[in-house]
Amino acid sequence: MKILILEDEPIIAIDLEDIVASRLDADIVIASTLREAVKEVARGVDFALLDVRLGEGRQTCLPVARMLLEQGVPFCFVSSFAANIPGAFMGVPRIQKPFREDQIGQVLPSAA
Repeated sequence: MKILILEDEPIIAIDLEDIVASRLDADIVIASTLREAVKEVARGVDFALLDVRLGEGRQTCLPVARMLLEQGVPFCFVSSFAANIPGAFMGVPRIQKPFREDQIGQVLPSAA
């Protein structure tokens, strides 16, 4: 199982990685930019945790979210901006930052 974490804040990315690693035996890939995440999704992932706003610019994870939807890959938004996600993603789980470990654990897929 391969899990993608798209998060531009290193300390949060490491925290998410630790949570995932403690609950799943998975390959965990951290991307801090949209470009890195697009490459990883193109290579194939089984699940993703996505921060909505990336960097200080106006970039968002939404292109990656669209790719994941098209591929049928489950994912969850983990963001301070989770309330402002477009309607096309209404069925996607969202966790508001700051998050608790148990919230992340609840959205992770079962080990295959």
